[in-house]
Amino acid sequence: MGADRCYAYGAAAGLLGDLLLGDPRRGHPVAVFGRAATAVEGALWHDHRGWGALHTAVCAGGAVALGAVAARAVRPSPVASVALTAAATWAVVGGTSLAREADLIGRALRAGDVEAARARLPHLCGRDPQALDADGIARAVVESVAENTSDAVVGALVWGAVGGVPGLLGFRAVNTLDAMVGHKSARLRRFGWASARLDDLAGWPGARLTAVLTAAAGPDPRGALRAWKADAHRHPSPNAGPVEASFAGALGVRLGGTLSYGGRIEHRPVLNGRTGRAVRVTDIDRAVRLSRRVGLLALGATVAARRLVKGRGK
Repeated sequence: MGADRCYAYGAAAGLLGDLLLGDPRRGHPVAVFGRAATAVEGALWHDHRGWGALHTAVCAGGAVALGAVAARAVRPSPVASVALTAAATWAVVGGTSLAREADLIGRALRAGDVEAARARLPHLCGRDPQALDADGIARAVVESVAENTSDAVVGALVWGAVGGVPGLLGFRAVNTLDAMVGHKSARLRRFGWASARLDDLAGWPGARLTAVLTAAAGPDPRGALRAWKADAHRHPSPNAGPVEASFAGALGVRLGGTLSYGGRIEHRPVLNGRTGRAVRVTDIDRAVRLSRRVGLLALGATVAARRLVKGRGK
């Protein structure tokens, strides 16, 4: 069995494992990496970009090196290679947990329990929930589903297709580091700069593929492409912009606007504002279904692209 088939079978099995099992409540590999990264941060922290770059290199480089050593060790055995790829894919993708959290908030909102939805929202995103009404919470959920479809599913599959197990682990490490230290707080503005910039670079191809697949899988392909072209560049994030704009256009809703993070107010541009309507609670389910379709299409697209590129290289 060739390496491409091993990767294809392993990635498909890992995505199926995520669909059936989701994330473990304890001992998740990403949580283990997070604790290790926190320990490294404690040893290296200085209010300086150079020390932050070293922190990023040690943590992300360590994840890539671990993946490379493991992949090399199982290379003689196709079965072990498939199993390792499946385990790595399951560990780094988070589509089922994303859908589960969104669904829990949606259920609370449909039951009229806005307080329960507010209490659950921090499990999905970093918004301040207390100032949000039901529709505001629903908008935050749809935006988080859109962005995390790229970060938690498509981006990982892209780098898995490029670099195998080391690519899978490296992407998740970079994405996790950005979530941990890539903030503009006084303590992390300089130290987290390298992690934030590397995450922007690593997320670039996955975000564009997510936008393309959203247009292909969504109920309004033209609307998705139109919103992407018109509004994505106005978003402060180079990667969240295309993804959220395409989701907004595909679902026919407006995203963006005034947001609150940790007491800090941000006035972001409205995405798909010309033709979209305000987000409703029922749009949460629509966003989750779209996210799942995009994830499955991403698996097919990345596996096919890997086989095509490898085939031409022979």
